[in-house]
Order: sequence, then C-alpha cells, then structure tokens
Amino acid sequence: MVRCGNAVMPWAQAREEARRLGARSGAGSGGRAVPLADALGGVLAEELTALVGVPPYDAAAMDGYAVAGPGPEWAVAGRVLAGGSAPVARLHPGQAVEIATGAQVPEGADAVLPYEHAAACAGGAGRVRGEIAAGRHVRRAGEDTFAGDTVVAAGTAVTPALIGLAASLGHDTLPVRRPRVAALVTGDEIAVAGRPGGGRVRDAIGPMLPGIVRSAGAEPAGDPRFLPDALDPMSAALRTARGDGTDVVVVCGASSKGPADHLRAALAGVGAEVVVDGVACRPGHPQLLARLGGPGERGTVVVGLPGNPNAALAAAATLLLPVLRAMAGGPDTDRALPSSMRLTGAVHPHGHDTRLVAVRVSGGQAEPVGHDRPGSLRGAAQADAYAVVPPGWSGPHAALLWLPR
Repeated sequence: MVRCGNAVMPWAQAREEARRLGARSGAGSGGRAVPLADALGGVLAEELTALVGVPPYDAAAMDGYAVAGPGPEWAVAGRVLAGGSAPVARLHPGQAVEIATGAQVPEGADAVLPYEHAAACAGGAGRVRGEIAAGRHVRRAGEDTFAGDTVVAAGTAVTPALIGLAASLGHDTLPVRRPRVAALVTGDEIAVAGRPGGGRVRDAIGPMLPGIVRSAGAEPAGDPRFLPDALDPMSAALRTARGDGTDVVVVCGASSKGPADHLRAALAGVGAEVVVDGVACRPGHPQLLARLGGPGERGTVVVGLPGNPNAALAAAATLLLPVLRAMAGGPDTDRALPSSMRLTGAVHPHGHDTRLVAVRVSGGQAEPVGHDRPGSLRGAAQADAYAVVPPGWSGPHAALLWLPR
C-alpha cells in the first residue's frame, strides 16, 4: 500500500519503485536467440564472445606488395586479391607478391610495402624495391580480438554497431532479453480509425505505445486490445495475461477513479499487489503500478496509464520505461543523459506536484514548447524531453526526462 492519507507517491520515488519492480520481475529471466536483423533495441542476455578472431587471418592493411626479408629489392611472384588465394604458399626472403587491402598475407611475409613507397627496379622486370620496417601494414590474426574472447558484457543494449560486431565475430543470432508488452485500451468513446463522430474521440495512445515499448528494448505482444468500460472484460483480460506469460500489461484509460474506471477493482479481484497508486506529477497523476502473481512467481507487471494522451505519455515515462529497462537488465538510459540543463522562459513550479514540462533542447538550453495540456500531444510531438520541475523549484536548471525516439 503506497498511500498515506490522501497523499500520492512523489514522482522520484514512483520511478524508483518502478525500477525495483522491473528488476524483481525480470530477475532470472533468460533471453532468446533472435536473428541479428531482429536484435536491435534488445538487451544482451549473455556475454558476447568471439567465435572467430579479428582479423581471422594475417591481412594486408594497404594496397602494395607483401614482402619477405629486409630488401631493399624483392622478386614479385604474383598477385593476391581479397578473397583469393596467394600464388605461393610461403614467401622466402627476397620474394614478394602484389597484394590488395584485406587480402590474406602469405606465410613468411614480414610487411606490406605500399604502392606509393615502391618503385620498379630499372632493367629488372618483375622486381620491386623500397624501404619498409618489419611488421608495417600487416594486421596479424587476432590482433584486435582472439577467438574465445569475451567482448561485450551481458546487459548491454543492442545497437547497430553491436550487431555489426557480432557478425564480424561469426554470430548469426544474439541472445536478447526483450520483455513482451500487451496493451489494453479502454473506453466506450474510443474510435480506432478515421474521423471520430459526435461524442467519440480518436485513440491516440494505442498508436503511440509500440514506439514507446520498442524504445526501451521491449516488444509489443500484438496489436492493442480494445475493451469496453466494464469490470468483467477487464478482469478476464488480466487473468489471460497472467496465464499466457505476458511480461507487462499496459492498461490505458482506466487508472483514474471515475465511474467508468475499473482497473483497481479488477486488480483487487485477481489478488494483485499494488505498488504505486497515483503519482504526484502533472500531467499524469492518476497512474498505477501493480504485479500479478504470488511471492514465488516472476509475475506479470501491470502499468495503468491515464486516458488523456499527454498524461499517458508522461505516465509511461514515469513508470513504464523504468520497468521495461530494469526488467531487461539493461542500463537506465535516463541516468546516462545530462543530469540537468538550463531551462529558459517563464516556468513556475506546482505547489505540491512535480511538473513535467515539454521542452526543446538547443544550444545547451531547454526551452518550453507549450501546448502541453494533459489531452494534447501537440507540445510533446515538438519536444525532445520533459523538464522535471519539482515543488519548490527555483531554477534555472532542471533535470531532463528524454522522450522516446
């Protein structure tokens, strides 16, 4: 139980509770091997080790001549290109082969003499001369990485560069942790396509959620499911999520306390553990965090978001993103970003709630963009981050909560 009287949880504490629940719910969860093309955005479930060395063979680092012996002259025995075989198995002192960058250097070669440092010997067809120090312009097998080396630690976010590295090390798949997230969108007034008619509104949260989920290295478990404003469908959907092993259920539009908001009653009916029930922030204060499952189970996390789109985005940044990052075992990317930035313009703190102010970052400063009422995404769509303005803030610097990209 998190309420004390009528007080809701402070914003910073709620985020920390979300991290803890995510870590607890993801503890001991293994990853699954996915093709490299599908691994982007996941988190490594195991250490990445080298299946082959880099480079896997002695390779020319320049176009020129692979030479054996100190020279200054060598007899050219042929040519070798990248992907081809050398005309001789082994060079002996005084021999050379013309070679392309990346081609395998024959055994016995001491260096690669670049074209720009080489000259044909006068009157000596098939001979080349020049000056080159032993070892120059040859990348020896394994000089960057030996086969069997541990290269990247578990818990590292999978980036395009990491995928390229894995391929260079001989991998076709990567073991990643990627929590599966189901979305339940509630509301009898919701229209899912086209222009909404009288008394209805177009769903903006459902289309927004997959991008939010993927930005944290998780994956949507299919399309959002739309529920009417009724208790029984909500309860049934929560039981199904618990039974099918879904990691996180995001419930949109039922986290407040109005007559059509049934999330709390449904959670009570399935015996859920409520961790956060309301957060002292604006927008997004009617948000909720709970867990389905007994003490010995990993369980399913439930995140309740308000029905207003900007409030839902602020709540997702507050509770959902920390849960997903911690559940995957990856870094909290918020902490890797600048801890604060100068906030320009007239910004006033709220008396007792943390304000999340949509800002655009430029020139080392954060400027409010406006249009950030709970029901409008106009400001967030033009913003880079929310500036975190706690009660009693006197400026000019504020922490930034970067928006998903």
